[in-house]
Amino acid sequence: MTSNYRLQKWSILVMVLVCFVNTYAQKDTNKWKAQISLGVNSPSQSGFVDNFQAKSVNFPTVNLGLQHMFKRQLGAKLDFGFNRFSSDDNSVEFKTNYTRLNAQLVYDPTESITFLPQRMGVVLHAGPGYSFVKPLGDFGSNKTSFFNVMGGFELHYGLTQEISVFADTSYILGFGKDFDPETEGFGSFNGNLLTVSFGVTFSISGCQYCD
Repeated sequence: MTSNYRLQKWSILVMVLVCFVNTYAQKDTNKWKAQISLGVNSPSQSGFVDNFQAKSVNFPTVNLGLQHMFKRQLGAKLDFGFNRFSSDDNSVEFKTNYTRLNAQLVYDPTESITFLPQRMGVVLHAGPGYSFVKPLGDFGSNKTSFFNVMGGFELHYGLTQEISVFADTSYILGFGKDFDPETEGFGSFNGNLLTVSFGVTFSISGCQYCD
């Protein structure tokens, strides 16, 4: 009798624990996400000195991000971006690496946009960061760095409850100083950058788009 009572007691305790963990897991979904995307970039021509001009569209742009949602619609992310652009036909020949690190607020207005198809989502992001510019080849000594502010939006499509594909368009506003003397700007860059990329988001703490 005592043995059966203890067994029932432990069974009830296990059931309560399972229910608690399951409930917590459901509340905890969508908190953490990892992102990776690949695309192209377009630097503003005003960021170059005379006789240097980049192609209007350059490859690659690579973005990596880790995102945490504080609430269902509001969160933050830390993301890293690598971009490379090179000279066009009317410019002195050069190649330049543009790397950035940004901390951004994230806002998900999907619930308020009633006309979106099922599994579709929109995410807005914006925040400050720091840019590192490194010319390659003959102009490698003309490295520069400066603060930036970037903003953009993502359009998501949920493939499963944990994975979605997305397209991102972002604009990075640079606060670089003028090159003085001008020779310090040969092959370098101190302007703004537009990026368009396509990637995958992985939910690492639960489902991406739960019913």
